[in-house]
Amino acid sequence: MTQIRRYIFLLLLSLVTFTSIAAEKFQVSVATQTGGDDIEVGEQFYVYLKLDNIDAELSAPEVPGALVKYFTLSSQSSSFVAVQGKMTRSSSLIYVATCSASKEGTFSFGPLTVGGVKSNKVSYKIVKAGSGSLSKQKQRQQQQTSRQGAYSQDQDDRNEGPKFIGKGNEKLFLKASVSKSTAYEQEALVYTVKLYSSYAPIKFIGATEAPKFDGFVVEESDETSKSLHYETYNGQEYATAIIARYIIFPQMTGKLTIKGNTYTVSTDEQEYYDDPYFRMLTVRRPIQLNVTPNDLVINVKSLPTPQPSDFSGGVGQFSISSSLSSASLKTNQPASIVYEVKGSGNLKYVKLPDLNNIFPKQLEVFSPTADVNAAAKGMSVSGSVKFDYSFTPLEMGQYQIPELALVYFDPSTGKYERSVAKGYTIEVDKGALSEKSQTKNRLKFDDALMPVGKLKQTHSVHIYSFGYWLWFILPALALAVIIYVYRRHLKSAADIVGTRMRKAGKVASRRLKKAAACMKSGDRERFYDEMLIALWGYVSAKLNIPTSELNRQNVAQRLLEAGAAEQTVQDLVSVLDDCEFAKYAPGSGQDELMIVYDRGTQVINALEDSKLSPR
Repeated sequence: MTQIRRYIFLLLLSLVTFTSIAAEKFQVSVATQTGGDDIEVGEQFYVYLKLDNIDAELSAPEVPGALVKYFTLSSQSSSFVAVQGKMTRSSSLIYVATCSASKEGTFSFGPLTVGGVKSNKVSYKIVKAGSGSLSKQKQRQQQQTSRQGAYSQDQDDRNEGPKFIGKGNEKLFLKASVSKSTAYEQEALVYTVKLYSSYAPIKFIGATEAPKFDGFVVEESDETSKSLHYETYNGQEYATAIIARYIIFPQMTGKLTIKGNTYTVSTDEQEYYDDPYFRMLTVRRPIQLNVTPNDLVINVKSLPTPQPSDFSGGVGQFSISSSLSSASLKTNQPASIVYEVKGSGNLKYVKLPDLNNIFPKQLEVFSPTADVNAAAKGMSVSGSVKFDYSFTPLEMGQYQIPELALVYFDPSTGKYERSVAKGYTIEVDKGALSEKSQTKNRLKFDDALMPVGKLKQTHSVHIYSFGYWLWFILPALALAVIIYVYRRHLKSAADIVGTRMRKAGKVASRRLKKAAACMKSGDRERFYDEMLIALWGYVSAKLNIPTSELNRQNVAQRLLEAGAAEQTVQDLVSVLDDCEFAKYAPGSGQDELMIVYDRGTQVINALEDSKLSPR
């Protein structure tokens, strides 16, 4: 009896097992990203379609109140069971529809019929964006944060490629942008290169060449992406990162083109294989891609005319302040006054007027030392430049150091603006004696030098002698020579342009010495800045060209007209290009810095020997 019961039990168990295997089932369900009940407008949610023992290929269904972004076969499994000697196959398919909620309301999905099997019906509610619970919003933020650094490969393989800008494919491309497509000359612009990728985790190798900023002065910014972010572009979700950012200053007017450079990215491409007995297999194949961003064209306008006579060449937003070491001074003792220019724009190229033309003539002012503390930040180059002027009072008295105006062009207003540093009243007392202030001591007659007993009894009238008149002629000639030399000096001092031209070589020599010091200390960026200031400053002074009008074409034409050799002009332009290119190129060694320094020195010496005659 017990044996019969055992057989009956095994038979029933086999029948139950066979029935469960053979049953066909079709279920649908809805799930949100955060696990909440309600779905907010714009939120992403999922509709699952599970088919047990139903062999069918489904197409993307319509989901009420939502837009179906992706529809894919998420998983597939199968198994075999032997019942009373018969092999029975069991299978399970799960399709997932990724949806984006588009309008408010209460909606239902299903029932659907596939292979004669009807599914169940599910209901869901879509509410206004932002009306969800606080815990739900926090969960969404945490979920979005946890996705940084990973990609959704399932979405990548099924989504239609966007209309991207630049060279690449629908899964990986670069997009270059600039803050303004129309700008003023010398105005600060931001050039950005952004990476879009829907591949699995990538490895960014770097740029194989530098971008071509012809006609621009460039400052590289370190404000790039430290991590990946997600962004929807033309309906496709991408992982994005800003891989390069430059602050650029156009140096000439017209349409200037920025050519994108090539970047290399390494990643794994996934290939899928559907096996009837196992789950879907994924194979990763390493690939290396070279992508280039789009080229950009910028329309550069010239600064409004007429320009103020005291225009500093600054384009941006600036302010100037002053500080005096002491208001109580003494003759022939050095003092200093510091002017500090703060703001954003082409800060490194702002020039102050010649203080010798502004200060009282009793104060001798020397060339300043400039301390630049500026870097590429945000949308421009920001910071400060300190101009430290040393001066020496030559005479006693009270003198007025006038206010100093900084005239710059503000692109946001389209006008020339003025910032004023305050002036000072100084008191100069008597200090150490010098050739200019020394007074003659009175001579005292000493009887011991000429005793009465030793006076000559006879003497001649010296008025008739040549030596007597010589004492009048020599001072008169000396006075005439002094007056002639003094007049020449006044005329030369009044010729500001001529003086600037004559001293151009000396000023350039001082700048080159600073560049040499930077080269010895290994300050590569400061070295190239000093070389550019030396070369551009020399040409500006030698040809009497305002800083705002300096550009390669203008300088080359004016040098040739002034009598410079064509080879020398080509060498000058080549050195300028190399210096500007090296600022954002990979680091160079000491030998390369020495070559650039020697070339710059040779060009300036060649121009000095050319005896230029500017018009």
